[in-house]
Amino acid sequence: MKFPAVVSSSFLAWVATGCLGFVAQAQTPVVAATAASRACPVILQHRFLRLQDETPQDLCQYAGKAVLVVNTASFCGFTGQYEGLEALYAKYQRRGLVVLGFPSNDFGKQEPGSSKEIADFCFNTYGVKFPMFAKTVVAGDARNPFYAALFKATGQAPKWNFHKYLLDRNGKVLGSYGSEVKPDNATLLAAIEQALR
Repeated sequence: MKFPAVVSSSFLAWVATGCLGFVAQAQTPVVAATAASRACPVILQHRFLRLQDETPQDLCQYAGKAVLVVNTASFCGFTGQYEGLEALYAKYQRRGLVVLGFPSNDFGKQEPGSSKEIADFCFNTYGVKFPMFAKTVVAGDARNPFYAALFKATGQAPKWNFHKYLLDRNGKVLGSYGSEVKPDNATLLAAIEQALR
């Protein structure tokens, strides 16, 4: 195809704008997705259903926060820790701590209920307002990918309900705490203070 020897400047401007506009449009979503991936630590790049209404939730919404992850159960000797977990959340939420609850029926079959039953129990009994997710598997080969990543990072898997993992604002796993470590435990509180700095 031959072009005329003399091309008008307006034609050149149209071509330049059109081509650059096309390139920019083609690259923008890729650049945006890459930037978002960098902003969200890999360990938080998972989605779960919210307990109350089973709406999909992206854990990347908690990027930049200190995160305390807890596997929970409604009929356990440690179930009273819900009260302390909610107190932690209320105390430190404004400073950037979020508590994430993952109900599980893995230990002693102590979480047999439906999402609605679990949500009603948590709110009506303990006034739980921190984010909770639909029942999931947290132990063994069938554990969900988030818990698999937590296990990989610490070498420690939950041995019972109310095991806790603490992540700093950058998604680094700072510690793993057994069920017997209560939410007001001095060592855990000191680690949370460190994570919030």
